[in-house]
Amino acid sequence: MVRNFHSARILVIGDIILDRYVTGSVQRLSPEAPIPVLRPAADRRTLGGAANVAVNIASLGGQAILIGVIGTDEAAAEVERLLAATPGITSALIRIPNRPTTAKTRFMSGSHQLLRLDEETTAPLDAASMAAVLDAVERSLPAVDVIVLSDYAKGVLCDDVLDAALARLGRAGKVVIADPKRADFGAYRGATILTPNEHEVRIATRIEADHDTEADRAGRVALDATGAEAVLVTRSAKGLTLVRRDAETLHLPTRAREVADVSGAGDTLVAALSVALGTGAALPEAAMLANATAGISVGKQGTAAVTRQELLHVLHLDELVATDRKVCSLEEAREQVAEWHRRGLKVGFANGCFDLIHPGHVRLLSEARSACDRLIVALNTDASVKRLKGPTRPLQNEMARATVMASMSPVDMVMLFDEDTPLEIIRMLRPDVLVKGSDYTVDQVVGGDLVASWGGKVVLVTLREGYSTTGTIRRMTAPAA
Repeated sequence: MVRNFHSARILVIGDIILDRYVTGSVQRLSPEAPIPVLRPAADRRTLGGAANVAVNIASLGGQAILIGVIGTDEAAAEVERLLAATPGITSALIRIPNRPTTAKTRFMSGSHQLLRLDEETTAPLDAASMAAVLDAVERSLPAVDVIVLSDYAKGVLCDDVLDAALARLGRAGKVVIADPKRADFGAYRGATILTPNEHEVRIATRIEADHDTEADRAGRVALDATGAEAVLVTRSAKGLTLVRRDAETLHLPTRAREVADVSGAGDTLVAALSVALGTGAALPEAAMLANATAGISVGKQGTAAVTRQELLHVLHLDELVATDRKVCSLEEAREQVAEWHRRGLKVGFANGCFDLIHPGHVRLLSEARSACDRLIVALNTDASVKRLKGPTRPLQNEMARATVMASMSPVDMVMLFDEDTPLEIIRMLRPDVLVKGSDYTVDQVVGGDLVASWGGKVVLVTLREGYSTTGTIRRMTAPAA
């Protein structure tokens, strides 16, 4: 999915902000007032607001069209310079004389913010500027898959623009993500997904959202107010809550390993959500990817973009952790299987030494998984393999074999057993499907009668000819001709 982010085309409409970071050292207080004296050492400038959403879309590999307004001042020239230097963004900016470009200057000592200076106006756009914004939206719509409304309450998404844009976007049948700043979420009626933070949803719904149940309730109130399909509430250290119509609410724990700065994290989340949806991800999967991306963002100082490579790295680490978690003790397996059965899932079971994974094994596992909802693979321990196969086996120790097996996508759980047969494990776990290769008959499958006694079945998978562990070892050890 992430490797296909290049196919996502996103239109971003909203308030463009220039973020400045003046950093230096503080060694004394001013004699004029009890305030620190900052000696500046660096002046960094980045794109914020709707422009930061576009930057993150491009950084993740997507294509962004950015629509917004700027003035004719120095900050406007800096915004245009930064956008021109960012591949993947097509800008459609409307210059408005006598309207300042929104700029926020943060004065920093180390990681500590001493002061923030905001230069802006929040006045609604004039009629000519509104018409120019809406004309740019109309021209851009055919080229995009998803639209993001990045509202920072700086006047671009004023009532007339928001109403007209939502009406036009609704007729186009596009996915619309609204990142709201208004106290009345009803203004975003027509949006597909709302992404308020905990504070914003509390102001709009008057419901505290610091616990899962309240976040769920607040999200449902927001759904009713907007007619949206989903509300994704960002809850800082408490993670995300995804509330959908006629679907179970999903609570995702925070993915942040460390928090350096939350500036722009909401923009990063919205960008990742839009790119994932633009690539064809289902909403829960898109929310999970957005959560992981935001977790990376807050570990960076200031407004900073997350790259696709950074996201892939984090997801790879997750895969390694998930692989490790698949290897269970018998007691852990009993608890997990009981949970799967409570959820009405069909549990399959396969067993063997699996000393060297070959194409025959891959087919066996794939066919086994297609016959059930969850697949358990029980591996013989090293001691039992030696008893069954002889003193030269196994070629790989049991933990190596378990790790390889857990990395196989059809496999949901791996466990080890020391007995010569898995009969006792089958008795304890009560799988619904027992899977063996077609070199067995049903009456030869250990535990087959047990599984049949509680209504399960035995599935025999046709093995690929020419593949076996013994044959592979024989070829490896045969003397060269």
